[in-house]
Amino acid sequence: MSSQFPFGFTPGGGGGDPEQGPLGPFGGAAPFFAELEKLLSWQGGPVNWELARQVAARTVGSDDPAITAADEENVAGALRIADLWLDPVTPLPAGGATARAWSRLRWIDATLPVWRTLCDPVATKVVEAMRAGLSGGLAQLGGSEGLPPELAAALPPGLDLGQLMSAGGPVVEMMNRVGGMLFGAQVGQAIGTLAGEVVSSTEIGLPLAPAGTAALLPANVAAFGEGLGVEAEEVRIYLALREATATRLFAHVPWLRAHLLGTVEEYARGITVDQEALGQVMRMVDPTTIMDPEKLTEALGEDVFADATTPEQEAALGRLEVALALVEGWVDHVADIAASEHLPAAARLREMVRRRRAEGGPAEQTFATLVGLSLRPRRLREAAALWEALRVARGADGRDAVWGHPDLLPSADDLTNPDGFVSGATASLLDPIAEIEKLRDTPPEEPGPDASA
Repeated sequence: MSSQFPFGFTPGGGGGDPEQGPLGPFGGAAPFFAELEKLLSWQGGPVNWELARQVAARTVGSDDPAITAADEENVAGALRIADLWLDPVTPLPAGGATARAWSRLRWIDATLPVWRTLCDPVATKVVEAMRAGLSGGLAQLGGSEGLPPELAAALPPGLDLGQLMSAGGPVVEMMNRVGGMLFGAQVGQAIGTLAGEVVSSTEIGLPLAPAGTAALLPANVAAFGEGLGVEAEEVRIYLALREATATRLFAHVPWLRAHLLGTVEEYARGITVDQEALGQVMRMVDPTTIMDPEKLTEALGEDVFADATTPEQEAALGRLEVALALVEGWVDHVADIAASEHLPAAARLREMVRRRRAEGGPAEQTFATLVGLSLRPRRLREAAALWEALRVARGADGRDAVWGHPDLLPSADDLTNPDGFVSGATASLLDPIAEIEKLRDTPPEEPGPDASA
């Protein structure tokens, strides 16, 4: 037997059943199976969120400055100023959110519950495909000759591979969790990378923070402002304006959070998986790779999400894209009005935000990784332009009244051609309650001369 065990493990002593020897029932293969079984012990759903958190924290690494009292004071002060400046430009009142300064690790821990809600529906579809592929592959192995040569040579003589791989056997039970492990690693890698870039709790257009919380990440805010030639306080206040704007929206449009997450779930129900790309990923499974961000990026380089192929899937994808664009466009529009009246560098800071999007910023990268969705900056710009047109035509009250019900929101066609929506000519602008009341108040028509015939 070679001195180097496959998959990056080396035989070592310690542990095991004393009656079966120091390496347990699998002899020299014990380190591999013991480590894999430990890694695959998650039983909490389609994503191994314990692993996801570990990978995310490892991705952040030691480059995570501790939050100081000065950080807390600066963030709280910036958010107070933001609320004062927002009061004249939107009828949505201040949400009374608690200001928080977060480290990158704190952002990971605080946002994981929402990531779980967002990702589990997608992961369920992917894990189902992985398990189906694994079951078919194991059924074809038959005996040791079906294994990689290194692993077959490492198995002790007389081991019943058929029993090991039978339904309910330890290998099958572990492999049934491979999907959750891989998706957990992928989610953790994406979230950890995002934690090193995102400046607030709402930057990607979703309410990731617990309700009643507005948060900035001081280290990332400082990185955002590097090289701009803008005072650090002005950068902080501008980003606080965006955070406070989004916080107001989610606090006072109670159906919006469920609407966004429900649209993600609807999209996930139609997801299909590229089995060939998935097979390439599965062949690179290695427990050491799972905990190494660089190796993980290489292993998961293939896109396992197939393109939308059904009208239902394409429609769901369109609704999700439009919903996210409307949220981000409204935040852009409202925050920029407030900033332009007070901050000399507002235009430069706005351009920096748009450049991050155009270059594939955190929102685009995360959605592409987690749900196979790439947000198009063009949709965000169109949404911001539509909100501005509504403000000009109806004022801030009329603009924000559109958030009164999901049926009143603009459609994809309205983003492309906003004039009809703004003028009230499109059907999507009709108030369903007003239409019902109109029908109720309209007297019935007199019966015609032929009514009794």
